[in-house]
Amino acid sequence: MNEQKNYEIVPIEEEHIESFRQVVGSVAREGKYLAFLDILPFERTKSHILEQLKTNMPHFIALVDGKMVGWCDISSLNRPVFAHSGSLGMGIIAEYRGQGIGKALMQATLKKAKEIGLTRVELGVREENARAIEMYKKFGFVIEGIKRNACKVGGIYSNDLVMGLLFDEK
Repeated sequence: MNEQKNYEIVPIEEEHIESFRQVVGSVAREGKYLAFLDILPFERTKSHILEQLKTNMPHFIALVDGKMVGWCDISSLNRPVFAHSGSLGMGIIAEYRGQGIGKALMQATLKKAKEIGLTRVELGVREENARAIEMYKKFGFVIEGIKRNACKVGGIYSNDLVMGLLFDEK
């Protein structure tokens, strides 16, 4: 277990675009967790963040001593029939894992998802990512399906699990 560090969970702001891009790039280069394998172009990242802010979709970041170390967001599925749903993405820089940051990010993100009226959140996770799968299950996500050989990194295939969470519509 990593040494416990103090962290802060805050909504993303436009000033965080480059830091977010660097954090995503760090996790992507591990080749184990994300759908891309390196840092994304600045304009693509900026467009994503500005759309998140404009549409008030949940997007939180974790800061340790002012340094961004992780994120959790829910993106729109961009179709009228899916307006009640969103797709969750998250990541934590390797050296900051195991400190409760992911759990705190997930709590903030799902709380806002409920507040803005989402009733379904879905995600994809590689089958071998047992730690993440267990955390998602603790938040109520269930496995809805398996996408066989969905990912291929370094010539090696892996399955992607599709998980979903339904909020009560009370």
